[in-house]
Amino acid sequence: MSPTARSLTSPLVMRSKLFVPASRPELFRKALASDADAISFDLEDAVVPGRREEARVTLRACLEEIGDSTGKVIIVRVNEVGSPDFAKDIAALTVPAVHLINLPKVEAPETIRAAVAACDEVLGAGASVQFLVNIETPKALREAPALAAAHPRVMGLQIGYADLLEPCGIDRGDAAALAYIRMAVRMAAAEAGVAAYDGVYAAVKDPEGFQAECVAARRHGLAGKSCIHPSQIAIANAAFTPTQDEIAQATRIIAAAEAAEAEGRGACLVDGHMIDPPFLIRARATLAVARRTPGASRSMGEA
Repeated sequence: MSPTARSLTSPLVMRSKLFVPASRPELFRKALASDADAISFDLEDAVVPGRREEARVTLRACLEEIGDSTGKVIIVRVNEVGSPDFAKDIAALTVPAVHLINLPKVEAPETIRAAVAACDEVLGAGASVQFLVNIETPKALREAPALAAAHPRVMGLQIGYADLLEPCGIDRGDAAALAYIRMAVRMAAAEAGVAAYDGVYAAVKDPEGFQAECVAARRHGLAGKSCIHPSQIAIANAAFTPTQDEIAQATRIIAAAEAAEAEGRGACLVDGHMIDPPFLIRARATLAVARRTPGASRSMGEA
């Protein structure tokens, strides 16, 4: 599948995804009141096995109370598919407030299809919950195209840097390694027509480093970045929001391309650059993101 406007965007705005340990109920309301586009409640690595049942009960009560009224994308990161904890996670937390199930440690398309079937057993046929698949092992990175295309309800791939790099002895700060991973995941996602999202940056007292990764991730076509501290949210939101200049340029490209098509020409010049179909795809995707993004949508009338 060649890249299309759909493969460059996602119907869900997730510039920032704030991770919240499901064992920390005192943080739930604070997270939901934040400016993060998405809240990812983590039942896997952030919760010790002995507290997972307590976390499920507490988190379910919160999700049932808030319903679908937060205006945020609600994600639950479950335990590994096939484990006893996974079955309990799905039974307890596949509720209407949950938009996405985040699947960790996935290495085969069959695993994703098994997760979809498990959710459908709880919610019934026609369930709308979607799946965000973590790429966090060498095999998952190699199999990323197949994972992205495993099921129509896979909406995106998310990089898990620590699990992917640390066991291999690769420096988390190596820019070339990160660029390779981002490009591999983005190309896999684009082939399947889904979105790609960047992983966490653990140095919460290094906002410059976090911002640099956000900028790099957006340049590589990723749609957002995970946050592990509220101080990272505003940085991610700003980095992944189309600027007024980008909106204005995209508007000019679309207008010029439509005029060229009306005149029977296949390409045109905009700001001294040749514009043909690939640039038009990106311009349309930029405006599609802007229409759905707080702040950017208000700027479109000024472009």
